[in-house]
Amino acid sequence: MDAIMKGLGNLISPSIAKDRGSVDTDNMGGHAQEASSFLKALGHEGRLMILCHLSSGEKTVTELEHLLSARQASVSQQLARLRLEGLVSYRREGKTIYYSLASGKARQTIELLYEMFCAPTQDAKQE
Repeated sequence: MDAIMKGLGNLISPSIAKDRGSVDTDNMGGHAQEASSFLKALGHEGRLMILCHLSSGEKTVTELEHLLSARQASVSQQLARLRLEGLVSYRREGKTIYYSLASGKARQTIELLYEMFCAPTQDAKQE
């Protein structure tokens, strides 16, 4: 297993390794597991859309239902998974629950995904 992890460390681009210093292959397995769990949480279209909507500010479950055109049970199920992964947090005000992004990693990832897939491209701007 150590040989595999060291091999994975060698696969990292030299420019990334240069920017980040030496590669810590001893802890790579744990980090890979954490990254895999994070990506699995993002890998569901409904959860991804919830995070996208929360990137603009906190929302109630009812607001998310309307934005997603989804049933309350489905939205609540996806929010529960996102809470479990530590990607969203909530606060209660009376009977209303407000959700927001809890993770800087989630915010950075959503911003990057927006830039990669949603933002107008240079080609589109020139047309």
